[in-house]
Amino acid sequence: MGVALRPVGTRELLERDDALERLRTALTEAAVGRGRLVFVSGEAGVGKTSLVTRFREEHAAQGRVLSGACDGLLTPGALAPLVEIAETTGGELEQLVREGARTEELAAALLRELAPPPAVLVLEDVHWADEATLDLLKLVARRIDTVSALVLVTYRNDELDRAHPLRIVLGETATNRSVDRLDIPPLSPAGVADLAEPFDVDSDALYQATGGNPFFVTEVLATGAGEIPRTVRDAVLARTARLTPEARRVLDAAAVVSPRADLWLIEELVGGLDDRLDECMASGVLTLDAGVVSFRHELARLAVEESLPPARRLALHRRALAALAAPTHGEPDPAHLAHHAEAAGDGEAVLRFAPEAATRASSAGAFREAAAQYARALRFADELLPAKRATLLERYSDVAYQIDEPEEAIEALRSAIECHRSLGDRLREGNSLRMLSNILWCPGRIADAEQAGREAVAVLEQLPPGRELAMAYSNLGSVHKDADDLEGTLGWSTRAIELAQELDEPKIVHHALINIGSAEFLLGADAGREKLEQSLQFAYDTGHDALAGRASIALAAAAVRGRRYDLAERYLKTGLERCTEKDHHLWRLYLLAHRARFELDQGRWTEATESAAVVLRERAISTMPRTLALSVLGIVRARRGDPEVWPLLDDALALADGTRELQRLAPVATFRAEAAWLEGRRDAVAEATDATFSLALSRGASWLIGELACWRRRAGIREQPPTTAAEPYALELAGRAEEAAAVWGRLGCPYDAALALAQSDDEDALRRALSELQRLDARPAAAIVARQLRGRGARGLPRGPRPSTRRNDAQLTARELDVLRLLADGLSNAAIAERLFLSPRTVEHHVSAILRKVQARTRGEAVAAAHRHGLLQDR
Repeated sequence: MGVALRPVGTRELLERDDALERLRTALTEAAVGRGRLVFVSGEAGVGKTSLVTRFREEHAAQGRVLSGACDGLLTPGALAPLVEIAETTGGELEQLVREGARTEELAAALLRELAPPPAVLVLEDVHWADEATLDLLKLVARRIDTVSALVLVTYRNDELDRAHPLRIVLGETATNRSVDRLDIPPLSPAGVADLAEPFDVDSDALYQATGGNPFFVTEVLATGAGEIPRTVRDAVLARTARLTPEARRVLDAAAVVSPRADLWLIEELVGGLDDRLDECMASGVLTLDAGVVSFRHELARLAVEESLPPARRLALHRRALAALAAPTHGEPDPAHLAHHAEAAGDGEAVLRFAPEAATRASSAGAFREAAAQYARALRFADELLPAKRATLLERYSDVAYQIDEPEEAIEALRSAIECHRSLGDRLREGNSLRMLSNILWCPGRIADAEQAGREAVAVLEQLPPGRELAMAYSNLGSVHKDADDLEGTLGWSTRAIELAQELDEPKIVHHALINIGSAEFLLGADAGREKLEQSLQFAYDTGHDALAGRASIALAAAAVRGRRYDLAERYLKTGLERCTEKDHHLWRLYLLAHRARFELDQGRWTEATESAAVVLRERAISTMPRTLALSVLGIVRARRGDPEVWPLLDDALALADGTRELQRLAPVATFRAEAAWLEGRRDAVAEATDATFSLALSRGASWLIGELACWRRRAGIREQPPTTAAEPYALELAGRAEEAAAVWGRLGCPYDAALALAQSDDEDALRRALSELQRLDARPAAAIVARQLRGRGARGLPRGPRPSTRRNDAQLTARELDVLRLLADGLSNAAIAERLFLSPRTVEHHVSAILRKVQARTRGEAVAAAHRHGLLQDR
């Protein structure tokens, strides 16, 4: 018994009217100048492609449609969908792709291609996208409102783990008003019954077996069997079993070289097609579009490929390798060649094509794909000469560093160093040791980083002085700078500058100058700020983006620590704009972490949590941004009286512990002390601060000394006040609380001002502190001050709901408003929990409270009520 599958365009797609209408509405908005990007998500087989294909067919007569798909290879090619699109458009876009232009140039050219309205761009299967494609997507999303176009992006939401790079894109675009999300659900039981109506099948059992997945349903029905197969693989193979042996050979070839294969390649593999391809298409398994053969669904391709006998699979890969090495048109693609070479067990071909594919991927910014290609080559590199193997190891280490795989990067460099030693190549050994030092610092292995740095200098000083030695000196200067060691910073960095000037290496001069400028500015010297600004301008003028990132971070970090908030705001703004423009992921995370601390100090706690949450949603090899973000998010929860404070602060401590760096340890120590104090556990303050306070005193870090000393004093620790504490802390420690509060007020730090006032013996000052803490929603601190006042016999203290709840009719708390806004964005409880770094159970409690307060039965009713009450106007 066969199945009359419903071809797209002949009947309405089942239960997809609402989704189609949303896409039509988005296109209408785009056509009048409000460009839109829609993420279309759903599980494998749910019908994303069918939906988008139907929509494309509707639009084909109205305007231009461009489309590209991501590869399903184990190691995808860089910018695969853009390459496909460029082959269609030709012109400027194709030229830039061929030249390997920067991602921002490619994004701009792509948007120009979409300029003639109304245009539709479809990017399919971005769960397989390489990092360069994802970077391109981020840039397009930021600027989509500048063109009258609709961009549709499909992906499988059941294949995204927490570390999937697509999650970064989804997180970054979550607040973009030009970006929407459309989740495609499985069919309902009624929809499955509609499909099963012509067949002798129990529709309820079919729904239970398939979960309503349209692909699974149609595959089961296509088997023609009275019984429901246990797996989709069985269903697919039952259908293909009816093919002739000749047609099955075509199917096997397509399974090996798909997900998309040119017609000529299939012909090369099977020796002609005749009517065999027609038979495969008639079965509903394969499709042919513009000379490209593909399976109707990737799940079907996998089922066929997995069923191939090993010898048959190996032979097909070998033929594909030979054919793709000399294609009938275009240039050979090293990524595809490396894929087939490995599958064919051809180590020599892997070593020829995988490094080339890695180089292309790396130049396009697809570092994850580059790392995979280098790792592929290294699996076949045992017989390589040591020098060539060392080069592969160093290149792999570099890209592994870029994609937050520090252990892999470290081990690869250690292996490369052994190769250099075996050859007696002291120059490359020393340079690799310096690179190892830099990587070891990022995950907080500070002692190891310094040891590797000193070994690099010891090796390189045995050779004639060169740029490698100058960089090794500057690297050690950077290690001492990060440890707040001014003497060590000046000593090593000065040696770097002197040698770099002799060698006429201005980039190294400024690398070292950033070390000195940062150390001086952290101690409050404007001469250090001038050095940093000088190096930043040099980096901008010469296009050294990494140098610009270092200088921007140093300026922002020192300004925030020194409470130079006017400067901090400027440095953060310009630095983030530059990093966003250049798409420098790691530098951006550093700046966002420092911005979170800046916003925290300025009393902008909601913004601080948002900045911190962005950092925590993304992965980076350096633990420094994550440490600060965890600390900020934890202390905001503590100050608001929210749950789940200590898991965040404990994670921050685990990252900072043992580093001996104040920039990592100080925020953890001060916020843990504060959180303990807010809970009334004053005995825990000494444990939280003892070691870091001693370190701050030894480094002369006046602001950190003052901050830690004040928390110790508030906890009842009686000790001689330090003479080097910064002004507002020194005033509080001297018993001049109102003067300290006035300084904090001028600096724009309302919470710090209120805490200082709370140390006063004057009732009016305490009342002012209580009022300010209530305004900030700082419930635990407000409760402490209220108890102080009651202990003095004060009466008439303000009561009632938090000020934030008084600003809305429904009496929602600040956290409930956060949850409600994400409900309005259509997020599930699990997604809200991930976004806000709460547990799903806590989110569930918040949702229940929201429904009760706005008198709603469902989440949809709650969102509608929120709009009526005007609760979402400030989103």
